[in-house]
Amino acid sequence: MTTTDMSMGKITFYEEKNFQGRSYECMSDCSDMTSYLSRCQSCRVESGCFMVYDRTNYMGNQYFMKRGEYSDYQNMMGMRDCIRSCRMIPMHRGQFRMKVYERENFGGQSHEMMEDCDNIMDRYRMNDCQSCNVMDGHWLMYEQPQYRGKQMYMRPGEYRSFRDMGMSGMRFMSMRRITDMC
Repeated sequence: MTTTDMSMGKITFYEEKNFQGRSYECMSDCSDMTSYLSRCQSCRVESGCFMVYDRTNYMGNQYFMKRGEYSDYQNMMGMRDCIRSCRMIPMHRGQFRMKVYERENFGGQSHEMMEDCDNIMDRYRMNDCQSCNVMDGHWLMYEQPQYRGKQMYMRPGEYRSFRDMGMSGMRFMSMRRITDMC
């Protein structure tokens, strides 16, 4: 049995560091925050998990944020630009399944995963991952082993080409399930 709970999540964005200035409270996806705040330099996740993006329409660099306070997230996370959009990650209960492929369009070597993988090269002898099919759950993919580097949020669906998604030149080397840790 698989369930997804969309009701859990609240994040508040602030124009200034240390939770100062105007604020915007968000409890769902927001494709363009520029109409609410001119900039965002700190945020507080009161419940749930969110992906934040440095461009509108869920584009650009992505950052995973779970419950906590981010008084100066740009310095904490190495983010160079302001948050421009955010996506709430629904709570998933049930199994996690994702099939990763070495090449675009589900080509080359493939492996089905149900657990976190800290290094696809070591575990599967794959030196690249360019497409995937997420069957169950929500996942984070990282450009480096040990869950480091740039991130990409993957929800259930088919992803034929990471390059076509704006991730040109990136290699994803580790994957982690988004679990109840939020």
